[in-house]
Amino acid sequence: MNEFNDKVNRLADMLIEDYQGGRSIDEIKHFSHPEKDVVIDILEKLRRLVFPGYFKNRSYRFYTIRNNTTMLLEDVIYNLIKQIALVLPYREEFSSADSDALNAEAERLAFEFLGRIPMIREFIETDLQAAYDGDPAAYSKDEIIFSYPGLYAILTSRIAHELYLLNVPLIPRMMTEHAHSRTGIDIHPGVTLGKYFFIDHGTGIVIGETTVIGNNVKVYQGVTLGALSTRGGQNLRNKKRHPTIKDNVTIYSGASILGGDTVVGKDAVIGGNAFITSSVPDGARVSIKTQELVYKFSSSKKSEKKDFENADNWFYMI
Repeated sequence: MNEFNDKVNRLADMLIEDYQGGRSIDEIKHFSHPEKDVVIDILEKLRRLVFPGYFKNRSYRFYTIRNNTTMLLEDVIYNLIKQIALVLPYREEFSSADSDALNAEAERLAFEFLGRIPMIREFIETDLQAAYDGDPAAYSKDEIIFSYPGLYAILTSRIAHELYLLNVPLIPRMMTEHAHSRTGIDIHPGVTLGKYFFIDHGTGIVIGETTVIGNNVKVYQGVTLGALSTRGGQNLRNKKRHPTIKDNVTIYSGASILGGDTVVGKDAVIGGNAFITSSVPDGARVSIKTQELVYKFSSSKKSEKKDFENADNWFYMI
């Protein structure tokens, strides 16, 4: 046992010495970091507030909708204030603030944010309707609420966006990255979303920070709404780097639309795998040139080739 303890102590000494290197990863903050599990728990409880009849909290007995909502709000407010107070020192004006100042500002921000829940609910109702109207595989709105990753990612984005607008550090990105890891849909909290936004399937979607999306937009899996270049690094911060998508646009799978000056006009349709770096006019239909499928048969498969050629609609294009 002594030999084991000696080995542990030598490893600890080695690491402590390595921490003295003066690198970013060596920095010991003078304030605590936000707790990821608590932030995720806040997000899930906010989802219950948005959909009060769908996601019950088993730790509460259901007396009345008011009692249940009040208890849930108290839980969210307490933890949200605590987490916001922890991250506020990342803002320069609060870097040296005392705990009283941090808690006062955190409380103000928490109540300001929670006052926006009815607006978030108004928007998510339109997203739910868009998903139901746009997907023949959806047999009920309940199915969408309980199981569609696109709606979960959109709701998380709408929640995180309001915190982002209030200049709350870290927490909005933690929320959207949780949704990203859960759904495969990466929406930065800075993204501005209009009403009736529908993500179909969703896996592999990336939507960058300064993207602006209008009303009635439908996006399929694998779409990127990104920056044309990030070579400027931090010098590009706070600049429009990502596209603007106007109303009634459909973007099919695998399309990439890049650049802060790129605007996709109203009623446009962007075909699958299109690569776009300049603006698209209203009502345009954009697609890549059709490619011919070439079928080759070995000599031993000649009979299958003959059957294939004689079949109806044997010539296929992509």
